[in-house]
Amino acid sequence: MQTNTDVLIIGAGQAGLAAAYYLNKSQVNFLLIGQEQRIGDVWRQRYDSLVTFTPRAYNALPGLPLEGDPDGFSSKDEIADYLERYAAYSDFPVQLGTKVHAVDQEDDGLFRVTTSSGVIHAEKIIVAAGPFQKPWIPSFANQLSRSIHQIHTSQYINTSSLQEGPVLIVGAGNSGAQIAVELSKEREVYLSAGHKMKFLPLQLMGKSIFWWFDKTGILSATVDSKAGRWIRGKGDPIFGSDLIQAIRSGRVMLKPRSMKVQQDVFTFEDGTVDAFPNIIWATGFRSDYSWMQVPGILDAEGKPIHQRGASPVRGLYFLGLPWQSRRGSALIGGVARDAEVIVRSLQ
Repeated sequence: MQTNTDVLIIGAGQAGLAAAYYLNKSQVNFLLIGQEQRIGDVWRQRYDSLVTFTPRAYNALPGLPLEGDPDGFSSKDEIADYLERYAAYSDFPVQLGTKVHAVDQEDDGLFRVTTSSGVIHAEKIIVAAGPFQKPWIPSFANQLSRSIHQIHTSQYINTSSLQEGPVLIVGAGNSGAQIAVELSKEREVYLSAGHKMKFLPLQLMGKSIFWWFDKTGILSATVDSKAGRWIRGKGDPIFGSDLIQAIRSGRVMLKPRSMKVQQDVFTFEDGTVDAFPNIIWATGFRSDYSWMQVPGILDAEGKPIHQRGASPVRGLYFLGLPWQSRRGSALIGGVARDAEVIVRSLQ
């Protein structure tokens, strides 16, 4: 099957939906494609206890509020259902179950997108596939025997995902912190942190920390500003106090950076060693744009080359990247500003 469209949006998550909203308003002919079977499946398939650390007031896309207490926090299923409802509410042209195999550019400038559902030709493309497409696990994980149950956070659902016994969580970001707290209620948990953890409260003086970020200009700090560079250099904090309390009570025990594995025994940065029947790799994701075969749009590390979403190739844009233009770019409620700028520029 062959399809033609003026603008093709690759990725049916919050970034792709935000772009669809502004294209729809501009009455531009477009198509939104995603490899999932239902809008929101990327959220539905995450671990059961996942809760956003941004309040609902910062979790909505333009044109449709998120129901519920604006100061409360959303479960992963609530966000998934909201995204599905958002697409249906606006009646976007959506084609799901469509995996992109390759994107290249023909001699006449049209983009050719080869997918599991056929070829799509588009004059312009917005790549909203997200920056975190491929789970990353350190190579020394291959040294673990099959008796050790190891999974990435993307595979973890709940405590039934593990076998009996203690668990080591490698990586101390927000996902690792949430999972550590959940598991500490019923088993021995160790958390291996490769850096000094920084914590921020979810609320300050009765207001969400993100309300303060908004009012003080942190969310709007641009990528190339002095404030933006300073914030980026600090890295992401862990939001909330649940992990601190679990550590203080002894329910979660800290380990330094994991250095190597030999005969199922971990060696940590301080020279201590230990073995665990369960390992959860909270080691994040890596970008995988190997399917983007248009020359000049990726750097030596395979990351997008762009200026606030606009690639060096005319008509090709990226959306939904962390710090695409400012601190709030990666938030559900922050991606809309970047989407509006991109849609305005391609008209």
